[in-house]
Amino acid sequence: MSTSVTSSTKIDNGSIKSPVWTTIKFDVPGIQTDFARVPYSSNTSAYGWIPVPMVCLNGDKGGPTALLTAGTHGDEYEGQVALRKLIHELAKTELQGRVIILPALNQPAVKVGRRNSPIDGGNLNRLFPGSLSDGPTAAIAHYVTSELFSLADLVIDLHSGGTSLDYLPMTLAHPGRNESEAGAIRRLLQCFGAPYSAVTNGSGGGGGSTLYAAAEQRGIAAITTELGSGSTLSETGLSIAESGIRHVLRDFGIAPAIEVSAKPTTRFVRFLERNGTIYAPCDGLFESFVKPGQRVLVGEKAGLIHRFDDVLAAPTELKFAEAGIVAFRRFPTLTATGDALFGLVTEVAE
Repeated sequence: MSTSVTSSTKIDNGSIKSPVWTTIKFDVPGIQTDFARVPYSSNTSAYGWIPVPMVCLNGDKGGPTALLTAGTHGDEYEGQVALRKLIHELAKTELQGRVIILPALNQPAVKVGRRNSPIDGGNLNRLFPGSLSDGPTAAIAHYVTSELFSLADLVIDLHSGGTSLDYLPMTLAHPGRNESEAGAIRRLLQCFGAPYSAVTNGSGGGGGSTLYAAAEQRGIAAITTELGSGSTLSETGLSIAESGIRHVLRDFGIAPAIEVSAKPTTRFVRFLERNGTIYAPCDGLFESFVKPGQRVLVGEKAGLIHRFDDVLAAPTELKFAEAGIVAFRRFPTLTATGDALFGLVTEVAE
């Protein structure tokens, strides 16, 4: 790891310096690796810090900066693997801009394969723009918001369905605060080229507390992804992540010579909000009748829940209240009241 001079810190609320620090000097050309060091006093380490791996590749040619993150949720692997592979490729590629990569943003959660941090229970993608008084996970969010966003021209935060969801491969973005920002976000979605793209207000998953929502509020073109399902590695999702990042880095002039596949296209959709989501009405064993990508009609049977509390009772039947395309379904069979079982999207005119 690099041992260069510590980078400058930012000011929180005009007076409090962020305690998170790194030895990376972001303006120095070449490759530097270190950690975002998140101070954490534990029972076994009074003055310790949590290591969040970070790499900066700087072509020093005045081009734009891409901030690429994965492992925001520790049980989502496609982005983590894609970024780790990308680091080795970019190390041999001439860059016209700068790429900052954090492949395990919530490192404690990544190490145990969980959505939330085992240290403080923090769901990193529900804690933006972050805080210095709500534990180490919120401090990671604060560091990204206060330090790294100021360096970035575009942001890609790679997610997948993780342990609980089977997801249609797609990108998501907030709409932007004005016409110019909306155009930049749309360009980023088209460059990445996932099979589906949705512009959303985030009401179904985090609202304004996600990484890409926080980036939007600072005028940065930002997207997130959903690229797999279950606590495993999807070959399809990994391929989409790798292809999408390559196209973005080439088309935005950061790595103009990087090898890319044929130009992908994306289909724009929108989520059908609450009427398009089916939640478990009871505890039990979930049986699905449909898959992500399947078109469904109003009243069509979605599945069953076999109740725990009465084995003689007929299973609880689930039906769609809207017509659309299945964007996600619950991955585990075991389910509890309130679990999201299905979500729908519908195509929109481009």
